Amino acid sequence: MSYSDEYRRWMESGALTPEELEELAALQNNEGELESRFFGPLAFGTAGLRGTMGLGLNRMNAYVVRHTTQGFAKVILESEPDAAERGVAICMDCRMNSAEFARQAACVMAANGIRVRLFEAMRPTPELSFAIREYGCMAGINITASHNPKEYNGYKVYWEDGAQLPPQHAAAIASALREIDMFSGVRTMKYEDAVGSGLITLLGGETDERFLKRVLEMASDRDVVARVADRFKIVYTPFHGTGYRLVPEALRRLGMKHILCVPEQMIPDGSFPTVKSPNPEEAAGFALAVQLARENDVDLIIGTDPDADRVGIMVREKNGEYVTVSGNQTGVLLLDYLIGAKRRAGTLPKNPAALKTIVTTEMARRVAEENGVLCFDTFTGFKFMAEKIKEFEDTGGPNVIFSYEESYGYMVGDYVRDKDAVTASMLLSEMAAWYASRNMTLSDALAELYEKYGHYMERTVNLMMPGLDGMRRMKQLMEALRERPLAQVAGTPVLKLRDYRDGTVRDLHAGKAGKMELSGSDVLRFDLADKTAFIVRPSGTEPKIKVYVLACGNTMEECREKVSRYGAFAETLGG
Repeated sequence: MSYSDEYRRWMESGALTPEELEELAALQNNEGELESRFFGPLAFGTAGLRGTMGLGLNRMNAYVVRHTTQGFAKVILESEPDAAERGVAICMDCRMNSAEFARQAACVMAANGIRVRLFEAMRPTPELSFAIREYGCMAGINITASHNPKEYNGYKVYWEDGAQLPPQHAAAIASALREIDMFSGVRTMKYEDAVGSGLITLLGGETDERFLKRVLEMASDRDVVARVADRFKIVYTPFHGTGYRLVPEALRRLGMKHILCVPEQMIPDGSFPTVKSPNPEEAAGFALAVQLARENDVDLIIGTDPDADRVGIMVREKNGEYVTVSGNQTGVLLLDYLIGAKRRAGTLPKNPAALKTIVTTEMARRVAEENGVLCFDTFTGFKFMAEKIKEFEDTGGPNVIFSYEESYGYMVGDYVRDKDAVTASMLLSEMAAWYASRNMTLSDALAELYEKYGHYMERTVNLMMPGLDGMRRMKQLMEALRERPLAQVAGTPVLKLRDYRDGTVRDLHAGKAGKMELSGSDVLRFDLADKTAFIVRPSGTEPKIKVYVLACGNTMEECREKVSRYGAFAETLGG
């Protein structure tokens, strides 16, 4: 069906309100906008859906949410006999329409006879993962677009282990959606009737308490927090999002006495009025937090993204300036700290292990292995880490103490199976307090780790490719790099090409080929002669190609020169 045919189908469906019909009618002569909205559906994958909000097949709106939920309900009902009774947990973030989309999804599930545990208001993503596991739900839905700009929303899907959907279930839902008519094939019911019949029950304070109890169990050294609590100060910002209640509460229960929250950003608001982007990876968003920190002589700044699964930090150096700590650096600091803290507390398990993604710094492997901890790679995305943990649990394999990826996501404990900024914020505070008790900042700590484990530096280059043409360009670039692999990067020879799509390793000089353990992801890694990794992959959630430069060297100056030179080369790949 052409985009113009799909447009007419929507106009003639009889489902749209007069206001919606008027909105679409106004676009009838705008061919570019009509094609953008109706050329095809939002792609459904293991992370669910994500897109800009608006009317149309390729937008996030109530019709798309209900249609997707009907397909998800079909897969749930076919999964096992008691799936409907086990039900689903549904959560939402602070974005425009998130509460409405969550309610719409709940009503479709209820109309299909599936019990729903619906959070009464927005909550952090990790609490949804926790609720699925805690209440034995069959699946879960989170209405969120994480750290994307305000125009976006999304529909994240989870299975019974609290992790994002396994590939086979995602494929089953995508198949079901092709068979279900968006307007006539969806079952729904009134929200009030669903609540009255007991098909929808609300989750609130009791679930918060259960979740916080597990979060606080991850603390290793409350005594050190108590020793510095009178002088140690923290600034926290949720960037208008879901962390605004539970993150400060977790820090208070840990024993922190001086927690200053950025007042303007403690107000939940899906328009994110005080930041250009609500992404803790971008230092510009911390401007108000830095101002508050300077005014109050603060040691540590913590910021969580709108759905509180990612966390970023800034630390005060000895000269009083606040500097950003990257996701790679934060993960290395936490890994080293957790190993030491668990050893001191006698809680380090036998056969400990850490997980990282293939685009995360190799320094993490060095830290782990030098401390007798195994380190395993996974593809990007915590669903792959969850799969690895489950594999270890089922086979009696290693005990994972920490999982992380470079894009500010961290996971500990066995009560969540996704990024968890609530627990990570607490542990980052404990770690900073421990170093403060030794009269060290986290910058001092990082310098100490470089001296101990070697010097590493990373850079990520984003090649933006928006629109329909951008999707084609992304595919063309990846295929061109496969057909004509880079022989050198900024003058440095490429020794090996690792193609994670088919799991092959090619020695470009000897002409030999081998196989890797990992396969099935559209990622290319070029191993350079100076031990730098140059990795190229399309983003799974945004219209861009991401290029990762993972460098090591004898000094930080050597590392800095490498990431600058290879980063500049990466920018030329976008054309």
